[in-house]
Amino acid sequence: MISKSTLRIGSWLQTGSPVIAELADESGFDWLLLDLEHGCGTEANVLPQIQVIRHAAAIVRVGAPHPEQIARCLDWGAAGIMVPMVSTAEKAEACARAMRYPPRGDRGLAGMVRGFQYGLQREMPTPVFYAQIETIEGVQNARAIAAVDGVDVLFVGQMDLKLQLQSYPERTQLDFAACIKEVAAAAKAAGKACGMFCRQTDDFAELQALGFTHLAIETDITLLRESYRHVIQPLRAQSV
Repeated sequence: MISKSTLRIGSWLQTGSPVIAELADESGFDWLLLDLEHGCGTEANVLPQIQVIRHAAAIVRVGAPHPEQIARCLDWGAAGIMVPMVSTAEKAEACARAMRYPPRGDRGLAGMVRGFQYGLQREMPTPVFYAQIETIEGVQNARAIAAVDGVDVLFVGQMDLKLQLQSYPERTQLDFAACIKEVAAAAKAAGKACGMFCRQTDDFAELQALGFTHLAIETDITLLRESYRHVIQPLRAQSV
């Protein structure tokens, strides 16, 4: 069971690099997101990254709710799974079943996998399920999704949600601020956590006041990009 009130700071890993994953882990994050949806790495890069993440919780965002991919990532030792575009309670229930063994789910059992320390332990911790709310439909169904047994975190995908609001204004009267308040309220009502991906310029205090506790700050790519620019731009300016 995860905390619904303690701030848990994470970050996005999109390069697929075990070196960067290890550095991020040593830097003090509470959780790290290995991105198979939009990241540069492939499924083959997941295990090497999980192996070097020793302090933070390694969460894998799958590209789609494929049960076999979810099961493999958990067998490799991922602490949890994030699934994009969870727009209905039925989708959330299917994802939760893919993460659990019978009788609560449909996941296949293999006792010799890394998640069981190659057979040296008998039980695997229950994985954390981050359900991404990033569509208008997802916001409208947020309370039903939060009520699903197995959903731990309602995680707002702000880029896609903002794009939906811009693209289909006729589908809702809510703006983005109202949407995230609705998701936070849905999580609170169900006793679940809520989270969101943030930029360094976002107001963490305001999000925490709304009830957001699982906040991800930047990606390895954006942090590297800004660090490189910080180095090169003053040098370019001096050379003029």
